[in-house]
Amino acid sequence: MVDEAETEADLDEAEARLDEVEADIEAADLPEPDEDDEDEDATDPRDELETTVTGIRDAIEAERGPYAEDAVETIESAKATIEDTRWTEDGEPEVVTAVESFLDSVGEVLDESFAAEGETMTDLTAALDDVVGTIEARDLDPDDDAETVAELCAVADDLEADLADAEEWDDLSVREKLGAEGFYDVLTPENRKDFPPEWNAIKVYEKQNDPEPILHGLEMFGSEFMQGHCIESLKRMGSPEAYDAMEQRAQKRNKPPIEVLGKIGDERALDTLHDYIEGDSDPALQTVTIKAIGEIGSTDSTQAVADRLVAENDTVRSNAARALGLIGDTRAIDPLADVLADDDSNPVRASAAWALNQIGTSEALDAAREHADDRSFLVQTEAEKAEGAMTDEDSAETPA
Repeated sequence: MVDEAETEADLDEAEARLDEVEADIEAADLPEPDEDDEDEDATDPRDELETTVTGIRDAIEAERGPYAEDAVETIESAKATIEDTRWTEDGEPEVVTAVESFLDSVGEVLDESFAAEGETMTDLTAALDDVVGTIEARDLDPDDDAETVAELCAVADDLEADLADAEEWDDLSVREKLGAEGFYDVLTPENRKDFPPEWNAIKVYEKQNDPEPILHGLEMFGSEFMQGHCIESLKRMGSPEAYDAMEQRAQKRNKPPIEVLGKIGDERALDTLHDYIEGDSDPALQTVTIKAIGEIGSTDSTQAVADRLVAENDTVRSNAARALGLIGDTRAIDPLADVLADDDSNPVRASAAWALNQIGTSEALDAAREHADDRSFLVQTEAEKAEGAMTDEDSAETPA
């Protein structure tokens, strides 16, 4: 049935006959397989017939075409590839050559003349649109114009293959991409000191206070080693330009980006950072985050940080006290005074005394200097600083 078909009409007729056969199978009262039959090779006759019908349908579909629509679809796909791909400096002329070759070939097939007005990607895709419009206007018949349709499909396939061979941006290695973008242009024989060169370039950009190339490198580098150096440079720079990239990485609770957010000092980060200091899990993360919050210095963080003055971990409590000192909110004076009086860790108490000195009001300094004879040398030292500050303040207020 299929072997005898020579035209699309013959295949349509064969498929119609197959539809009838399938309906007959559906309506036939065929014997069901015996469930008690122990023969594993026993088959269901209905399944056998349906499998045969499916095979014939597949054979019919394989015999159909090609159609002019197939060539159009391939050309449209090639057009999308040109538009959506970032081509390299070498790849762009290869794309131009591929399209020009196609325009010549398809022109011969259709006995038409096609040419791009220029060599930009827009010019090339516009020329492909002209070809598609011409093919669709011809209304080619798969039987009467079978040879033309086959040639169209062949030249369209050639175009797609040529574009696949053209060099695109993603074909390049990271180093090749960075080189093409001028990342290494800052390196000279005089400043080439470290290996790999990427690390060297990062140091130069940091010295120039130029965060953008470092941020681009951070996005491009695949190694944790180089990403770490990028983040360290950004932390030292504290550049506001790094905020978005660091905030995104901080969402994964990565500590180095959180440190950078502290140096940047943007209060928007607090929405993320406050969540990381709740409870008593992961003291290392809490310690880094509390320090960053302190560096940001917003009074909106006072209560969240003060709550950590009773954390289980000594280091967390100490950093919470110091962060309150950096924030400088007078509402923290009483909680810090309580820590100074009652905490069982001398380093934590010393941090509370330091924080009171940082707040620096008379009330804060009074709370700190009360511990001038404290058992801890560290606390004594901070109390003496408070005493000295109070003395200086009194001297300044006394008329000469």
